[in-house]
Amino acid sequence: MPAGTLPRPPRLLVTPGEPAGIGGELLLMAVASGEHNLWTIDDPDRLEALAKRGNINATITTIGPNQIDTLPSGHLGVIPMIWPKEITDGVPSPENAAQVISAITDAVSMIKKGLADALITNPIQKATLTKAGFAYPGHTEYLAELDRGEDGEEKYPVMMLANSALYITPLTIHVPLRDVFALITPERITKTLRLMAKGLIMDFGIKNPRIAVTGLNPHAGESGTIGDEEIQQIIPAIQLLQEEGLHITGPHSADTLFFEDRRQDYDAVLAMYHDQALIPVKTLDFHHGVNVTLGLSFIRTSPDHGTALDQAGKFTARPDSLIAAITMARQMVKHRAEHMGLSYGSN
Repeated sequence: MPAGTLPRPPRLLVTPGEPAGIGGELLLMAVASGEHNLWTIDDPDRLEALAKRGNINATITTIGPNQIDTLPSGHLGVIPMIWPKEITDGVPSPENAAQVISAITDAVSMIKKGLADALITNPIQKATLTKAGFAYPGHTEYLAELDRGEDGEEKYPVMMLANSALYITPLTIHVPLRDVFALITPERITKTLRLMAKGLIMDFGIKNPRIAVTGLNPHAGESGTIGDEEIQQIIPAIQLLQEEGLHITGPHSADTLFFEDRRQDYDAVLAMYHDQALIPVKTLDFHHGVNVTLGLSFIRTSPDHGTALDQAGKFTARPDSLIAAITMARQMVKHRAEHMGLSYGSN
């Protein structure tokens, strides 16, 4: 085997998310479809029963944290845990919230110890966790807290939505529109764009990423006649990064940026607010969307859907987004290895 080649395929760790949701059944469907080198933290008996109920052909093997490399091909490895409250499809219980959080905590610990190469997170039910005392706005913020450096330096996680047609990051996410204007600052724009560029280079293998930036106002402000945020906030940030050598263009009018011909002009987009980013990415390829977190020390992807409590236990939900998240995580692991001069010896 050539020097610099790792004698194993990427090892991917999947968290259970909300057990009353669709995460468990979708993971089993992904394994049945041929996804491999996957392990999770869950109750093996629960997953066995779930596979039987859904007539899903997935083989489950109980393993320890250090045994992932011994997992037989095609098996789902499960580090066993117990859910305190019996799980009812579609009915989250605050009594299980501590285990949901613990699974995330343990998963990050394992990945930071080098026991896994990437983390795929199944969706959590934030309202249930909040009732149980979870003090973070969401999944990503908790992951960033767990990823603090030894010096206590905070991470700056950046959400990028990705599918077969588009990579796009919203500068602001879950805030009311009336609050967006105050958050559009040169500092936030430059910090986000630098992390996007770094992630595209290191984890997506794009050597000189081209990033397009949308305007905030209709027609990108039309030279200040429809708002001056582009002139005051966005253009100075773009010019600074252009001077640093990054390939950044804009601000572009968002209403003409996403049709097929224009998408050939860039590798990724920075949008100014939630719907400006999520509407095009979900319209272009709804079922294969992946939520990628840039700015962490480890690779994290997630399916771009929620817990779907109304579908839990019906086995009608599609696993496409989770499979896309698994596939993308595997590709990102390989790109990051190549960036460091390594490669994987097998798939």
